Amino acid sequence: MRARAKAIAAAGNVSDALDSGALPEIVELTLSEALVIALLKQKVRTFFAIFGHGSTDLGEVLRLYSEEGVTTVINCRNEVEMAHAATAHAWVYGQTPAVVTSIGPGGLQAMAGSLAAASNGVGVYHIYGDETTFGEGYNMQQVPKAEQEIFGRMTALMGQSYVLHTPEALRECMRRGTACVHHPYRAGPFFIMAPINTQPQTMQLNVATLPGPLSVPALAPAGREAYERAGALIAGHDRIVIKAGGGTRGHAQAVQKLAEHIGATVVLSPGSSGVLPDAHPQNMHVGGSKGTISGNFAMQNADLVLMIGTRGVCQADCSGTGWPAAEAVININGDLGDASHYARTEALPGDISAVIGNLIDAVPQQERQEWLARCAEVKADWTAFRQARVDHAPVEDIVWGRPVLTQPAAIHTVASFAASVDAIKFFDAGDVQANGFQIVADTAPGQTFTETGASYMGFAASALLGAAGVGEPKYGIAFTGDGSFMMNPQILIDAVEHGVRGMIALFDNRRMAAITGLQIAQYGREFCTNDRVPVDYVAMAGAVTGVKAIHAGFDADTLASALAEAYAHDGLSLLHIPVYGSHDDFAGMGAYGSWNVGNWVNAVQRDYLHQKI
Repeated sequence: MRARAKAIAAAGNVSDALDSGALPEIVELTLSEALVIALLKQKVRTFFAIFGHGSTDLGEVLRLYSEEGVTTVINCRNEVEMAHAATAHAWVYGQTPAVVTSIGPGGLQAMAGSLAAASNGVGVYHIYGDETTFGEGYNMQQVPKAEQEIFGRMTALMGQSYVLHTPEALRECMRRGTACVHHPYRAGPFFIMAPINTQPQTMQLNVATLPGPLSVPALAPAGREAYERAGALIAGHDRIVIKAGGGTRGHAQAVQKLAEHIGATVVLSPGSSGVLPDAHPQNMHVGGSKGTISGNFAMQNADLVLMIGTRGVCQADCSGTGWPAAEAVININGDLGDASHYARTEALPGDISAVIGNLIDAVPQQERQEWLARCAEVKADWTAFRQARVDHAPVEDIVWGRPVLTQPAAIHTVASFAASVDAIKFFDAGDVQANGFQIVADTAPGQTFTETGASYMGFAASALLGAAGVGEPKYGIAFTGDGSFMMNPQILIDAVEHGVRGMIALFDNRRMAAITGLQIAQYGREFCTNDRVPVDYVAMAGAVTGVKAIHAGFDADTLASALAEAYAHDGLSLLHIPVYGSHDDFAGMGAYGSWNVGNWVNAVQRDYLHQKI
């Protein structure tokens, strides 16, 4: 085993080791080692792991391969945290990692964390040590039920899954795996169940036939008919909006070119910040249930919508009511289900840039000055509104007993600092996120990563660990609320253990503010969304050797000084930022759309019934 690891290390990768003859094509080895080699063939080198009784054999292989410098193992302290870290590793750096744990509570937690990868289209391998195949009696941590492969069936519901009941099935497992984690349009988590007793079984493997990472050419509709029909729709409408979903993150140049070519404004989703630069005159900012004044204006008045790389998520399209004036849709998406989501749709399935290039060739350049001018006026209103909110002075707060920053003002100060040092921003679910994606002023994709798909509290701080095992990691700032941070505080230890340099900006208003705001908006009262327990987060974080813990003060100037001090620390820092907790209008960015929840349901569903699309 060590000799094979040395051969791969010397060659640089499995394929070159095969080509040089240092690694034979057909080898006899254990399933555990074969799985590691198969993952290496797909350029998976980083493993986020919590080893248990279900993965001791796989762990031994990874020990030897890591000692030879072939793999990197990041040992973690919580399965949800490591699932988020792996998601961030793939999302930010484009490098596919693997998560390793056992079935039982660990597997269930890692599986829950995989929702973030599934919701945001991020490919990650999950490897769980499974119950034995002999059926000799219940194994520890299996579901105590007389049925086969229950964890394999659960993971198959969560994403795509394969149970390695037979070692020789590895090749098919990895073929299906790469088709999932490297899918060009809808990547996601792939779960490999590795039964405890099959891991050490020996097998013969033809390494040369193991699949590499999936690579397919860009696809687009053949012929001109579909583009001409789309062109006719564009020519026949005056108020055109492009809704740029998360799928446009890798196609920003094409989206901007199309918008400028046909005179359309662009409305972003929370996950597509930066696809058009913030200051671009045709960027109307985020639209949806927690949208913006300008983004929702464009949505409400559009007569034709170009849906690009979007799933039509409830909050992105106001639970189906966000386009009351729209008469038709052109939908550009690689997924056929998403491409046909709306009624009255001309679907253009395929690679976004390829499809847009063909569409531009088929459609003459058009100017829609009146529509662009109307949108520009509303964008100016939004820009002024946003500026007033982020410039708001500290306000007397009943919890803190003194004036403190509002959340928009605090978030803006930290986001501006992030831009000044070229740091990437991770946003947690909750009130920090809901205000944050309205405030950030990104100039390109990849400056903000916000977990809106699964609304996973605890994602942001955990995502900082995604930089572990990266050659040239980026400095990350986690924007998190006090409630979200306490969901996954293990980063305080794991970041130090693995040499991560980054910052946690902890905005503390002593409540689950997003849900509090929703309760007040719907029923006029809050219920069970706050607490009476003060937490000294500086003392808590400072108790971990290597963490720089700082109280950020109560105004923008002291916060700015604290940010500079935290950034200078060569490791993980935490800023405790007290923020105003009441729900006055000035204390948040507001909401401008509909949402099919609570006592709004009847009205929203009535509006949905009357949508033309």
